[in-house]
Amino acid sequence: MAHATHPAPHPSVVFSFPTPSDVLDPLASFILKAQKETIDKKGRFTVAISGGSLPKMLSGLIGNPAVKWDKWHVFYADERVVPLDHPDSNHNLCMTELFSKVPIPAANIHTIDVPESSSDPDTLDLEDLSDAYEKQLIAEFAQKDSARFPVFDLILLGIGPDGHTCSLFPGHALLSEEDTWVAFIDDSPKPPARRLTLTYPVLNHAARVVFVATGVEKVDVLSTILDKPEEGLPASRVRPVFPGQVYWFVDDAASAKVQFGKSDFKL
Repeated sequence: MAHATHPAPHPSVVFSFPTPSDVLDPLASFILKAQKETIDKKGRFTVAISGGSLPKMLSGLIGNPAVKWDKWHVFYADERVVPLDHPDSNHNLCMTELFSKVPIPAANIHTIDVPESSSDPDTLDLEDLSDAYEKQLIAEFAQKDSARFPVFDLILLGIGPDGHTCSLFPGHALLSEEDTWVAFIDDSPKPPARRLTLTYPVLNHAARVVFVATGVEKVDVLSTILDKPEEGLPASRVRPVFPGQVYWFVDDAASAKVQFGKSDFKL
């Protein structure tokens, strides 16, 4: 007798809170739970983080004695090819908002090889930069994991008003990349044009991906990402292979039009 087939469940869990400030503590609690589970099992915690408004949303970790910063190994989900102390640098933003305020060892933060105050970063070869950053990932993951792609314990992402995440933009050829871990882009529709980014094979092998999106300016795109994934916006293509999971930490302004079911937050 033929068995009925059922569509695979949507991989996202959505938590919505009244205001952006109400997101901070639950997000920190979620990260701490992931940290504990991972360190208990592996002794280290590998994290990729994007820029934008996300680093400010991690302020709930600052001063929290439960954070084992010496066990964190941080990469950037994407980076702009500018000096590391430039206002457009995700590293600079994360240092300003988070890492300069916590006792994470400098060696545990992996950056692209652009010197601070580089006189002309436009002369740097993007392929060389992406290869060098991929080698950092290989050094971190290949010795400990025989899988074809790195398996981050946690990837923290934001979304743009066009539905982009990392430096993966709607309609761009990089959306089809299936092999490389780190790719470069020299025609970003959002300046600066030259960037490096993790690719979907990396995003979609993570144990946990967390998106953070707040504010009324995200209301339409968030609804499209969650309710109309068939439209293929870059953020909606983040669907880790089993047993990976996607979690959304959003505020009520951003999720006002979302039809997708929301979950009560509890650890």
